[in-house]
Amino acid sequence: MAPGEVAFVLGGGGHLGAHEVGMLAALLEHGIAPSLIVGTSVGAINGAVIATQPSVATAGRLAGVWSRFEQEGVFTGSIVRRLATLARTRTHLHGDDALRGLLRDVLPERIEDLAVPFQCVAASIERASEHWFEQGPLVDAVMASAAVPGILPAVEIGGEHFFDGGIVNSIPVSRAVELGARTLYVLHVGRLDRALEAPRWPWEVGLVAFEIARRHRFIGDLARLPDDVTVHVLPTGRADPPRYNDLSQLRYRDTSNIGERIRQAHAASLSYLVERGLGGAP
Repeated sequence: MAPGEVAFVLGGGGHLGAHEVGMLAALLEHGIAPSLIVGTSVGAINGAVIATQPSVATAGRLAGVWSRFEQEGVFTGSIVRRLATLARTRTHLHGDDALRGLLRDVLPERIEDLAVPFQCVAASIERASEHWFEQGPLVDAVMASAAVPGILPAVEIGGEHFFDGGIVNSIPVSRAVELGARTLYVLHVGRLDRALEAPRWPWEVGLVAFEIARRHRFIGDLARLPDDVTVHVLPTGRADPPRYNDLSQLRYRDTSNIGERIRQAHAASLSYLVERGLGGAP
């Protein structure tokens, strides 16, 4: 990739990743195409689909993928069934066959088959470090990047086991710059300007700890970017994004309001692009 080109950087966010679909649609409608796409977790799913052929039509196809999450029951199942899965596996609540099957329907076989250079990150268990998938089987790589601990099983690739990339690099701006990008469009669903508070309840402890790690990495990476790098962080369009300790973040099976989330982010991102004179209708 030649220096100075454009990267789409897609962060993690679970079910809130639907906002990224609207952001992607706005970018592509406004004539902004990526030279590189890097993604983490749900951002790896969204990014891989767009990398098949960055276009408005593909953004529409991605919205359909999100509808299939609900229709095909990727994370459905009664509490009894989920507990039975946990009792049997001792590590996770859901199998990954449904998600893997969906991804096989919409993605090519290998990363090298994508129309745009694409990489996604996962956390290596054995090496306790981030691992970037640059080539090889695409669905395996995306599944590894999206393997939320406790929810989905770790993904084994080449004798090594991987968990969700958000553990090690939730918003991978530094990777895009390492690969030569100088204009970054960052798609993430959090709100960094909202101050954290000390946890008050047991379930808040893990959320606060993860949020500290996520923010620390992202803010540090932004501070270390070269002066010739331009970063645009696209808005979700939500007037009051979820708080870091909001229990809704634990509702990973929540596929309600997907269409509204996409519309909110699409409208807000279009306004952002127009106000700054970025891109232009293709």
